[in-house]
Amino acid sequence: MKNRTLAGLLALFFGALGVHRFYLGQTGLGILYICLFFISWILGIIDAIYFFNMDEEEFNRKYNSKEQLDPSDRRTQHYNRANTQRGKIPVHKSSPAGTQNPYKVNGIKKYKEFDLEGAIEDFKKGLEIHPRDISLHFNIACAYSLTEQAEKAYAHLDKAVSLGFNDFEKIKTKDVLAYVRIQDQFDDFVKNGFRLGPVSAVESPESKAKTVEEPIQDDLLLSQLRRLAELRDRGLLSEQEFIIEKKKLTR
Repeated sequence: MKNRTLAGLLALFFGALGVHRFYLGQTGLGILYICLFFISWILGIIDAIYFFNMDEEEFNRKYNSKEQLDPSDRRTQHYNRANTQRGKIPVHKSSPAGTQNPYKVNGIKKYKEFDLEGAIEDFKKGLEIHPRDISLHFNIACAYSLTEQAEKAYAHLDKAVSLGFNDFEKIKTKDVLAYVRIQDQFDDFVKNGFRLGPVSAVESPESKAKTVEEPIQDDLLLSQLRRLAELRDRGLLSEQEFIIEKKKLTR
């Protein structure tokens, strides 16, 4: 991995010979500096000033993005964190060991480009390959939150937590999950250990069927009531019409 400070020092002391350009893998520019020896020392000083004042993240993105980075290297860790923050996607570390999921990579790329629908589709395909990938569940939950699909976001957050995700501070503070946090059910979600329903070690088939069916009915009723409220707030329904329709739904 190339080092910004070393590049600056090489430019400062050996700029006339283009050593810093050879170091950065820019062979053509290095040869040009040698050919322009009498003025290239001035260019070397200019380059040194440029490197010393360049942002570390910008340097990495420009000169280290194509290299194979060592995950254990502190500079690599900083580079990865910086890229994650720039794209505003909070990627969790847990992934199936020894595997590479192309849909996950493409999904993150689309997410950073704000192609949220495309990112969701790739994350879904990635989960078909690795259904227990914690980061995929967390990332798709963030994408669903940004597209205001709260129930799907909650479902994948619940799955991520069930698989071992425990960085709950991200759920409580990340901007991309703001839509999830403004939902009425968020307080109960937090109180239940960031899970959607009661967690029990053993469930009977009857209890499983009940926990699957009842929430669906409840969610449908809640969705219809919210829709009615929206129509009333927009002036498309009068207060009296709202009350009548509400009674029909809650019978």
